[in-house]
Amino acid sequence: MSRLTENIVLDTKEMRAAYCDALIKKARENEKIVVVDADVSHSVGTEPFYKEFPERSVNCGIMEAHAVGMCAGMSETGLVPFFHAFGVFATRRCFDQIFLSCAYQKLNVKIIGADPGVTAASNGGTHMPFEDIGLMRLIPGSVIIEPADVTMYDAAVSYMADNYGVHYLRTSRRKTMRIYKDGAKFVIGKANMLNDGRDVCIIASGIMVYEALKAADMLADKGISARVLDMHTIKPLDKEAAEKAARECGAIVTAENHNVTGGLGAAVCEALSETVPVPVERVGVKESFGEVGSQDYLQKRFGLTADNIVCAALKCISRKK
Repeated sequence: MSRLTENIVLDTKEMRAAYCDALIKKARENEKIVVVDADVSHSVGTEPFYKEFPERSVNCGIMEAHAVGMCAGMSETGLVPFFHAFGVFATRRCFDQIFLSCAYQKLNVKIIGADPGVTAASNGGTHMPFEDIGLMRLIPGSVIIEPADVTMYDAAVSYMADNYGVHYLRTSRRKTMRIYKDGAKFVIGKANMLNDGRDVCIIASGIMVYEALKAADMLADKGISARVLDMHTIKPLDKEAAEKAARECGAIVTAENHNVTGGLGAAVCEALSETVPVPVERVGVKESFGEVGSQDYLQKRFGLTADNIVCAALKCISRKK
């Protein structure tokens, strides 16, 4: 079991600030780390990095494909570029450059996609990625990480900097619910069990981890024991944890701030269908584009709440043989 905080409340620190702190800390150890931005240093929060390392910071303007090409060139010279943009533009807009210039050439580029899914909120549908995980999963050898709160950034940034290849960090910019205690441990590629249970397992990532924990409490009130896994690494998926949950619980619910096609739910279904096929219900966005609204409104609009997870869990349990 991972170290959960006693009281889950809205954090006092923004995700972007925690991310930049972790990046600066790692850059002090590794002089090869450079920051490349698509005119987002303020919105994504890398301004402190610019101040400390001006000679290692580049603003390319709103030219994401060009920026990724620059990162490929930087990697070729031995640098470790961290490229920042909003999630839609960090992936969909420059997918071909990521695929061919970076991954196909076996280069070392780190991509940070901000405001995934409904966390884009008032920026609306044009800035609301529901497909970025699906795109990045298609790239051979890619790694995809989605933290649930600020405590994971040290582990995530260190892993990305220390391990060669194309890595995608999918991260909110603003404050999120604090799930973990300071000092909680994270191993990239290994899920964290936050609640044990035997009737159903909820596998979640990002902002949906908090909703999954709320759903587990609601299910407990109904006499249902729900396991909760924080699948913070979506690729490579922790198949061992998923398979163990399938064998022991017999029913799986996935919860993601992303399209159910191509994302976490798809990855879990693909894995379990080959080894431990059990009923699976996927909570996520279904055949929809984004729209403008507050995050709370959008979570209800797209069915990304604890209530939706509870409904999915009850349905999934009813499908057990």
